[in-house]
Amino acid sequence: MQLTLLDPDKPNQNFPPIKKALKDPNGLLAVGGCLSTDRLLNAYRQGIFPWYNDDEPILWWTPDPRLVLFPDQLIISQSLRKTLKKQKFIVTIDQAFEQVIEACAQPRKDENGTWITNEIATAYTKLHHLGFAHSAEAWFEGELVGGLYGVTIGQMFFGESMFHTMTDASKVAFVTLVEQLKNWDYQLIDCQVHSPHLANLGAVNLNRDKFKSLIDKHCEAPASILAWQKK
Repeated sequence: MQLTLLDPDKPNQNFPPIKKALKDPNGLLAVGGCLSTDRLLNAYRQGIFPWYNDDEPILWWTPDPRLVLFPDQLIISQSLRKTLKKQKFIVTIDQAFEQVIEACAQPRKDENGTWITNEIATAYTKLHHLGFAHSAEAWFEGELVGGLYGVTIGQMFFGESMFHTMTDASKVAFVTLVEQLKNWDYQLIDCQVHSPHLANLGAVNLNRDKFKSLIDKHCEAPASILAWQKK
């Protein structure tokens, strides 16, 4: 099957139907286009996200199955509960978005590069300034040691990336964010693809059609007016 080539000068160009995504590699749907705000929000609204290396064109994905977390199904292990109880980390929301995305962009152990290119960082920082992208940060003695960021539409949080430089820092940030999202009536957190780390926290796989039906519903629902208001 031939992939759709998106025009970078047409940010409102339609994506192909997600059912046309490749099975191998799983979920690859389209190539090219741009990372404009309109293009990105349109993508997330359909369950599509960009992921590519610095030496590649923009690649758009919609994998099947899709890893998600229902906020009320969050699993907190006994050891993580102990860490939370100690209040070792201070967790904030939207206080250091650019620092978080910069930290997430650092190559992982045994990896030479990163998919969070300068182009990606710039695009998501713009989304943040427009109120569509948000971060949670974990601090230890005034130093940023963990965090995550993602995109929000309606009552959906689309997780993008997380990092940690201290054990459990990203987990504490994630758990704190999930509890806050629950309080704000968010219904679903997109975790994209399976990982043991997120599965241990309660994330489960949904088939792509079911995932699409849920985002159709929850992206249209109004978010809490208190959500993301800086104190």
